[in-house]
Amino acid sequence: MEKKLNVLLLGSGGREHALAWKISQSPLLEKLFIAPGNPGTAHHGQNVQLNPLDFDGVKQFCMHNPIDILIVGPEEPLVKGIHDSFLTDSRVNHIPVIGPRKSGAMLEGSKDFAKAFMLRHGIPTAQYKTFTAQTLNQAKDFLGTLKPPFVLKADGLAAGKGVVIVPTLAEAYQNLEEFFAGKFGEASQKVVIEEFLSGIELSVFVLTDGKSYIILPEAKDYKRVGEGDTGPNTGGMGAVSPVPFANRVFMQKVEDRIVKPTI
Repeated sequence: MEKKLNVLLLGSGGREHALAWKISQSPLLEKLFIAPGNPGTAHHGQNVQLNPLDFDGVKQFCMHNPIDILIVGPEEPLVKGIHDSFLTDSRVNHIPVIGPRKSGAMLEGSKDFAKAFMLRHGIPTAQYKTFTAQTLNQAKDFLGTLKPPFVLKADGLAAGKGVVIVPTLAEAYQNLEEFFAGKFGEASQKVVIEEFLSGIELSVFVLTDGKSYIILPEAKDYKRVGEGDTGPNTGGMGAVSPVPFANRVFMQKVEDRIVKPTI
């Protein structure tokens, strides 16, 4: 008989609610803890008042409630190195951490890093340039070479709200100045400006150990706050899966052109 596992899931969003719902259905689960969780996750496990960025607090909890697997939902703890912190601590380095190490999390933690990575490895991506407050005038000049709509992205983590797509050059200039004025704090000290690509987007999820990988079911995220896909971006208003246009041929292209070179 397989040993049942105690699982600690970090996070408090809709993503963690979905994960908690599914994890709670596993016959291999002994007990599920969610930190800090939300009212939805409380139906599927035990919410605990832990800050995912308090690495020592998370470790103490893992030792006192013998945790067998740590699953990290939010990007910020990963970008700040929670996986690395566990690996280098002999008290907890036996606990598998689901989530990339700090170096891998940079693909999410810095859009400038991710864009340079894609160029370096021949992964298709929109043309872009990165600017700072010191190069504001060059950024405005670059915007003038692009066709509307204009895409501006805060370099760092901004809870899914750090991308703006605006129809006029005047709005692009205004948003650029707001970014550099600290609209998203440190996250917008650098801004990626890229060409707008028309089309339908989706999210593809991959579970990997750095060598082999499994492609999980895809989803289409709806980020804009208003009805009819209007208004500013959010961390996500909802998502659907499976995605109708993600057929076998399409997904094979994604695997060959994006997944394989990334890993």
